[in-house]
Amino acid sequence: MKVVILAGGRGTRISEESQIKPKPMVEIGDAPILWHIMKIYSYYGFNEFIICLGYKGYIIKEYFANYYRHMSEAITYDYTTENSMEIHQSKVDPWKVTLVDTGLNTMTGSRIKRIEPYIGNNSFMLTYGDGLADINIQKLVDCHKSGGKLATITAVQPDGRFGRLELEGDQVIGFTEKVRGDGGWINGGFMVCEPQVFNYIQNKDTIILEQEPLQNLAKDGTLNVFRHESFWQPMDTLREKIILDELWQKEKAPWKTWE
Repeated sequence: MKVVILAGGRGTRISEESQIKPKPMVEIGDAPILWHIMKIYSYYGFNEFIICLGYKGYIIKEYFANYYRHMSEAITYDYTTENSMEIHQSKVDPWKVTLVDTGLNTMTGSRIKRIEPYIGNNSFMLTYGDGLADINIQKLVDCHKSGGKLATITAVQPDGRFGRLELEGDQVIGFTEKVRGDGGWINGGFMVCEPQVFNYIQNKDTIILEQEPLQNLAKDGTLNVFRHESFWQPMDTLREKIILDELWQKEKAPWKTWE
């Protein structure tokens, strides 16, 4: 099953980084968040990716064009007699990566419509290029298959941003640490789709996946849910990038299931 990753947005809320690179190329540790997402899927044996490019997509193209060198531990360049290069050790993942230009200002649903020829009549997975989770991809796929629907989305409960004051009248009597959401669930990405989902997306540049396509799937009773109650963290802002980076640097990254 192929994995489609939306990587074409401008990332305006993290402009400190996205002015010079697309948001999926913002680094967590010493690797782009896009690489971390792909490693999550690869751990469960899903190694074929279709990446929807847009804003500064050439940077993602150049990254994968030189991926073998990026992952090498040692390279020798010999200029004495001829221009030659020898890669001594390289830890390259068994990936097949298709990079598709889906337009500079194209919306999420329309980007997905544009990669339909690369999917064919097959089920596929889909996620955003800016969110990480310690999600069990195999359980997600099993949930989708047993649900018998056209699509399955992963529902998550994001952590509350602020601690809570405990009040009694006009007096503060204590503090509560940040809690997980307010009981509400949101779309956390990590979706599984049947090819019929393409029929719910009009051939326009302005279709947002989270609006008409998913809403109409829900109205037709063919949208399943996989509840993920563990770690999930988007990277919409610089603050959230720092959170993920600190977890990685401290070797406490919950999404790192691979060795």
